[in-house]
Amino acid sequence: MEDFKQNLEIIEENIRRACERAGRSRDEVTLIAVSKTKPIPDLQAVYDLNIRDFGENKVQELIGKIEEMPDDIKWHMIGHLQRNKVKYIVDKVALIHSVDSLRLAEEISKQAIKKEVNVDILIEINIGDEDSKFGVSTEEVIKLVEDVAKLENIYVKGLMCVAPYVVDSEENRAFFHKIKDLSLDIMKKNIDNVSMSILSMGMSNDYEIAIEEGATMVRIGSNLFGKRDYSNKGL
Repeated sequence: MEDFKQNLEIIEENIRRACERAGRSRDEVTLIAVSKTKPIPDLQAVYDLNIRDFGENKVQELIGKIEEMPDDIKWHMIGHLQRNKVKYIVDKVALIHSVDSLRLAEEISKQAIKKEVNVDILIEINIGDEDSKFGVSTEEVIKLVEDVAKLENIYVKGLMCVAPYVVDSEENRAFFHKIKDLSLDIMKKNIDNVSMSILSMGMSNDYEIAIEEGATMVRIGSNLFGKRDYSNKGL
């Protein structure tokens, strides 16, 4: 039986110390509990520890959990989002982290107009130029932000990245630093409908480094929920 309370206490202490090292306030960092593949009782146990931000990777699983969990949760779509699934979630999530193309942004805008909602998004950057990952290149990001900013009912709130998997998290510091620099470059352009208030970066293996480099959201799954069980292929 996973001890969620103990796991959360360790994570919270690590976040607090990382903020301290960076001269930041703990309030500047939101912990997103990445609950993909995890059953409802596990989510409820974490919810009962006062966590209200949950992240999911797949639309079908996200919708199912929204229906079963309390309605004061802020849901984050953090996985790759296909255009044909956008209509199911635009009015249900607090933030879409994984916008990596103008075509996807256009579909979000279209569905948001249809449902009369405003949708907050992050632009996903493939910071390590990895073939296995989604996201735009660092060279393309400013152009994409400028194009998305012209769309209706969609607001760019910042950047997101999934850094390469490394044994030594220190190796990812330069990537996180680059994301922070990019956000500052974009801010200087004063683009309408664009803010860079959110940097979603850092996961279970490197979130402390990410916080030191400016992350405002960290996405923590296995360190909180324990190892994942992928045997249920329906997820």
